Amino acid sequence: MPRFAVPRPFLAALAGLLLLPGAARAEPCDDLARQIAGAIGGKVGKRSGPSIDIRLAGPIRFDVTCRAEPIVQATSAEPAPSAAFFRDLATASEILIGEPAARVESIIADAYRTALAERRKSFIQQSGWSASCYTDPGSSTMRTLCSVGRIPPR
Repeated sequence: MPRFAVPRPFLAALAGLLLLPGAARAEPCDDLARQIAGAIGGKVGKRSGPSIDIRLAGPIRFDVTCRAEPIVQATSAEPAPSAAFFRDLATASEILIGEPAARVESIIADAYRTALAERRKSFIQQSGWSASCYTDPGSSTMRTLCSVGRIPPR
């Protein structure tokens, strides 16, 4: 019985189509990470699943995670996060959610103060977006983690 031979160009085209959905999802997130990195003076680092690192000099780390809605997250190893931590996260958040950086910065600062005072994760929900902070004063690698993102539609 003769075997059915599939032409190589057809296989190559099929492989390209199978890869397209993942590439289409990654591209907007990559573009978003590049925009944020440029705005805060960082460089896009490596991708790990849905997250993309943004490298900055110093103790602050950023990443953008793209799932249903993108989230920007900042971590600081400083005993208390610097003004740059809040300013850069607010700048990144303005790009991400479209709210003015000054407004976002004050909400992130409130979430941070609440997390410190109550010794638990603080979550502040706004109209269509949220900010959260977590603190661990005893850690030497991650003392503060704050994130901002849109609330996914239900």
